[in-house]
Amino acid sequence: MIAILSRRPGLAALLLGAAAATGFAPFNLWPVALTALALWLMLVCAAPSVRAALWRGWLFGWAHLTLANMWIAQAFTYQDAMPHWLGAPAVALLCMYLAIYPMMAAGLAWRWGRRHGVAGAPDLRFVLIAGAAWIVTEWLRGWALTGYPWPPLATIWVPVLGVAWSAAWVGTYALSGLTVMVAGALAMALTGKWRPAAVVATVVAALALSGVDIPVTAPTTDPAAPRLRVVQPNLDQEQRPRPDYAETNLRALLANSGTPGLAPRLILWPEGALRYLIEDGYPPQYYAAGDPLVTRRRIAAVLGPRDIVLTGGNAVMFKPDGTIAAVTNSIFAIDAKGVILSRYDKAHLVPWGEYLPWRPLLSMIGISRLVPGAFDFAPGPGPRTLPLPGFGSAGMLVCYEVIFSGEVVDRAHRPAFLFNPSNDSWYARFGPEQHLAMARLRAIEEGLPIIRATPTGISAIVDANGRITAQVDWGKTGAAEAPLPAAHPPTWFAVGGNWIALGLALLLAVLGVAIGRRAR
Repeated sequence: MIAILSRRPGLAALLLGAAAATGFAPFNLWPVALTALALWLMLVCAAPSVRAALWRGWLFGWAHLTLANMWIAQAFTYQDAMPHWLGAPAVALLCMYLAIYPMMAAGLAWRWGRRHGVAGAPDLRFVLIAGAAWIVTEWLRGWALTGYPWPPLATIWVPVLGVAWSAAWVGTYALSGLTVMVAGALAMALTGKWRPAAVVATVVAALALSGVDIPVTAPTTDPAAPRLRVVQPNLDQEQRPRPDYAETNLRALLANSGTPGLAPRLILWPEGALRYLIEDGYPPQYYAAGDPLVTRRRIAAVLGPRDIVLTGGNAVMFKPDGTIAAVTNSIFAIDAKGVILSRYDKAHLVPWGEYLPWRPLLSMIGISRLVPGAFDFAPGPGPRTLPLPGFGSAGMLVCYEVIFSGEVVDRAHRPAFLFNPSNDSWYARFGPEQHLAMARLRAIEEGLPIIRATPTGISAIVDANGRITAQVDWGKTGAAEAPLPAAHPPTWFAVGGNWIALGLALLLAVLGVAIGRRAR
């Protein structure tokens, strides 16, 4: 097998990277992904030099991440200031950078995991070092240059919750490294190294089986217990330029918000749901689209006395001369009296989407951000927990803030659940599917329910075990309603965060080096 792969190593690395991408949603072909990873590890281990190993790692990562992120290309069709044809090439260019991280993992595995001067199949030392290197480099990808970990390798396990549950102990990045080790065990088995393959498989299986200890709370049957209603109006970005979009969208949201009942309801609307400004105190000229008090009263009219709406919208801050100083991507909590109870401002903004990096330079050469608008968004202060009378406290995560493992909760004020309004209508269907998978991993890691509200799907209520209890599928109009799921006690990962993942990487690296010295 190694000889066959080594005949055309570059082409083999590209094809294996593409095959590994089928492990992500919506395909969820995790056996294919594991097999591709196993063959890639064999290819890296057989490289004649560290330069060749790095090249094979980069080619694998480029194909793997380009296909997984190609849903981004559709966003270019909504921005006339950018050439629409640029979508696919832009994703490929982005992934030329992202592929550096798998490249580094391959180089580290070859340099520290391979027996020097011996070109052979992966052994236990190589597999341990490869797992450690993947943990560290994937964590770096989620942190460097504001971070972009989409999609972490661990998300291939979301359909197999018995394995995904181990993220509650070690986190997503560590689970990605363990996935590489599973692939390494398969590579060893394919080359006749059954004993070390069995060791790795046993350790990873023990972690996976640890998921059975995570408590499962049955949903309440109390008709007066608080309920969630997630509204999906199914109005996509193509309708935004229309002058009646703001009104059409508000009417769709109100129409699908249901009617008050015995139980208090927390009604959840998507990111950017309100196109009207709803805060008081702005200069009058900014209220041309509608009186904020009138808008809030319209919302309050569909609420019962104990109901609350959480909705995406925008807040504006002004300079002393009345001109705009900053705009925020926000979540507002509005009660049955039309009062704004609290506001959260998105902190982790999307480069090129919510702000244009190096704006003075790039704007001079005609480059714009993908989301049309005259102003860049200003970041908020970071994870926040907002009190919601009758529903406990809620952590807030706007859109892709949910993809950053270990960065989604205010540790000093642990919430009862997380709310993640998003606008995935910019993207091809693969994007929303993968976004939901990553949100489910955050629920498992933190032991907290997550509620996602999007304009066109997929909107869902996810319990603290990562299970979907109610959803509105992609491209559908309607609402998902269910009782508020209970939170679990803080998980190991909720306490230790990514220090656990980095500690596991260190442990694997030390074991790998020790095994190598013993073999010598």
